[in-house]
Amino acid sequence: MHKGEFLAFYSYFAPLRAGLTFTTSSLNMSSTPSAKVAIVTGAARGIGLAVALKFHTEGYHVIILDNDKETLQERETQFSGTQGYSFVFCDVANPVQVQSSFQKILEQFPAIYALVNNAGIAIFKPAEQVTFEDWNAVMSTNLNGTFLCTQAALPGLLQAKGSIVNIASISGVRASTLRMAYGTSKAAIMHLTKQQAVEYGNKGVRANAVAPGPVETEMAKLVHSADIRTSYGDAIPLARYGSTTEIADAVYFLCSPAAAYINGQILAVDGGFDAAGVGLPSLRS
Repeated sequence: MHKGEFLAFYSYFAPLRAGLTFTTSSLNMSSTPSAKVAIVTGAARGIGLAVALKFHTEGYHVIILDNDKETLQERETQFSGTQGYSFVFCDVANPVQVQSSFQKILEQFPAIYALVNNAGIAIFKPAEQVTFEDWNAVMSTNLNGTFLCTQAALPGLLQAKGSIVNIASISGVRASTLRMAYGTSKAAIMHLTKQQAVEYGNKGVRANAVAPGPVETEMAKLVHSADIRTSYGDAIPLARYGSTTEIADAVYFLCSPAAAYINGQILAVDGGFDAAGVGLPSLRS
């Protein structure tokens, strides 16, 4: 890795294993025939897993989709014997895999009530060090993946009059160093969300996005130094990181009947980070 480079794997990303689409458990939901269905991408860990748990708690049958085979199988083992989960191995950046996987999902679950596009990666480098390969990898997963999964799930969303929530980032709202590709991809996701809201709203499908600020994930615990954490604490009015549960609650709200008239909106769940603007700590003391 170059100096200043950091790859953050946000709930998703592993080398693709050819030939595997579904894990050993089938998409059988015979035990919960009346459950609404939610698909969460990049859901084997982190924010995606928290979102999956939230929907399951609310009575949904949750399809956990990820391309980290090992972690996906860990989740399958963890939830073994628990009704209401299915597990799908798929690389959202691969159009062929997405089409095949979602075709099989829709054969089993014709009505999709919620699609949460969470899968994403980040490559943190100084702008002058960002290669086209870096740029393309981030865009392929973050932006293309969000587009591909939504298009593939659309027949099920239309049947259920369902809801789309795309996971953006405060990095798509505020420019910051080391995020040339990542921040741009998340800004694009926010506009894609508005396009989806306009295009699909009159068909009964809502689309919104959640833009998390710094979140207390396992990855953050590993890579955010004490100095970084202190700096975020100074910059965020609530003076702390968010939790994955708080992000999941926001996502679920946007898919719930309580948000039935909310469409095309970007909800920053960031402790006031964006609202603070320059936010010099000395001005708040």
